[in-house]
Amino acid sequence: MRPLLFGLTIIAVLALLFGVPWWTLVVASTRWPSAVVVAGTIVFVGALAAFPVLMYLGHGRRRRDWAARAGDTILGAIWVMFVWALLGNVLRLALVVAGVADPARSRVVAAATAVVSLVLLLWGYTEAMRVPRVRRVDVTIPRLGTGLDGVRVVLLTDTHYGPINRARWSAGVVAAVNELDADIVCHTGDIADGTVSERREQAAPLGDVRARLARTYVTGNHEYFGEAQGWLDHMRELGWEPLHNRHIVVERDGSRLVVAGVDDATAASSGRPGHHADHAAALSDADPDLPVLLLAHQPKQIDAAIAHGVDLQISGHTHGGQIWPFHFLVRVDQPTVQGLSRHGDRTQLYTSRGTGFWGPPFRVFAPSEITVLTLHAA
Repeated sequence: MRPLLFGLTIIAVLALLFGVPWWTLVVASTRWPSAVVVAGTIVFVGALAAFPVLMYLGHGRRRRDWAARAGDTILGAIWVMFVWALLGNVLRLALVVAGVADPARSRVVAAATAVVSLVLLLWGYTEAMRVPRVRRVDVTIPRLGTGLDGVRVVLLTDTHYGPINRARWSAGVVAAVNELDADIVCHTGDIADGTVSERREQAAPLGDVRARLARTYVTGNHEYFGEAQGWLDHMRELGWEPLHNRHIVVERDGSRLVVAGVDDATAASSGRPGHHADHAAALSDADPDLPVLLLAHQPKQIDAAIAHGVDLQISGHTHGGQIWPFHFLVRVDQPTVQGLSRHGDRTQLYTSRGTGFWGPPFRVFAPSEITVLTLHAA
């Protein structure tokens, strides 16, 4: 019964995602000419039929980049149209109250839905493909020594090098990072969708990142769809410190900071030997009197961070929702979606909206970011 229920659920979700925009734009008392109705129906039915095939070819075992690009774009477009078709039907109720009759009422709703969706998709594509803006955040860490007061931690995460070749974008990100004069640069996972051999060109600029004290990296959940160990090894080759359940200590002007990292929360279920989030191992032999900066891909790994006395955890994973209003669903699974938050007496958590994007090449009301965390002593 489980495969049957899963299949029926997928069918129901796809029927809603494609059906609501189709009904709103094409059918709902609009009385468009027959040619318009037929053409609109063909477009929606064609997209619905092609979508699962493209997703299977693009994200299944075959991993065809052209199929992933097409399927991901359809997913983003239909999500935006679905959301604004629902809101358009709220407008329909307002027009009923205002006394506007059909077909004018339904045509106004259809036009508003189409125009808003198109504008948001064009804007969202531009936002997704641009080099992220720099977001600056001050964080006070009471245990931080005065020698490290003002230390600058630059956070990259969720670069998701993937089916769209963004090698030039990657070089632009690195150029932006190098302008920030960082002491520590961190990458908290989801570096790519694919293997090192598939995404080597896009990841290559990371080798040019400059930092005074350290460049550190941990795995995200997407590494475990491909070759997590391969990315750990490749980042070491690029001159980064892979924090595979381990830590390093950085020092400036007599003050020291533990920079630790743990595997993603999904690592244990990946079947890869030696991969699982192990906070005890990551902090083994660390001086308990020193402040701890922890790299952990998912915000929900914060509970273990609290239990191990971490001062600041930095994470990504959420993308800030990426396409509004998906952040409401993200919030069901994660304690935060973006920004700085406090957890327990000591521990703080910073959640980035991500540097890149996953799947659909759109960001709507959830801009990407390169984060500069300036740490301050009390």
